[in-house]
Amino acid sequence: MRADRAVPRSAVFAGLAVLALAGCVSVPHHPAPIVPWPQRRERLQSLDPYELTGRVAVAAGGEGFDAHLDWRQHGARTVLDLNGPLGIGGVHVVADGPSLEVETSSGRKLTSAEARAQLTAKLGFEPPLASLRYWILGVPDPAGPSTQTVADDQRLTVLQQYGWRIDYFAYTNASGYWLPQRLTLTRASVRVRLAIDRWQP
Repeated sequence: MRADRAVPRSAVFAGLAVLALAGCVSVPHHPAPIVPWPQRRERLQSLDPYELTGRVAVAAGGEGFDAHLDWRQHGARTVLDLNGPLGIGGVHVVADGPSLEVETSSGRKLTSAEARAQLTAKLGFEPPLASLRYWILGVPDPAGPSTQTVADDQRLTVLQQYGWRIDYFAYTNASGYWLPQRLTLTRASVRVRLAIDRWQP
């Protein structure tokens, strides 16, 4: 009688099933840890430098426009480019503390109060750039008081500061940072919708 009898096919399948189950059990799932809001807020408020690209839709005083957005932040220095069918042409903005420079699509360069007036006229409102550099990261401006609503995952959902309300609808992971992907800023008759396509922390 031969000692190398064939193993029944059902036994082979059963063995494979056991190995598959053993493989599943041997790799437990560990969800990503949730960072407490105070730590998350402090980390993002100190994030420097960073860049982003996206789209913005503005409605202000019965007027509105859409534009492509490029934002570069280094310390207190903000470099902002708005391009698209705005009805306002492209705008290049450099803000550094109290200093403000605006260059229009025609190449006209403005500074200080003239630049601020031109930017307000182009956009339909004066953008709070000093605070927006934090709001766009999903955290309040540390320079002043605010009201914050934080979800169970420790991400900001609603922020109210300096008369503005910011609603955060979606986040994305960029280099280990959970950063806003869709948000809306409102104040009186002004509504600004931001959709961020790419973050570079």
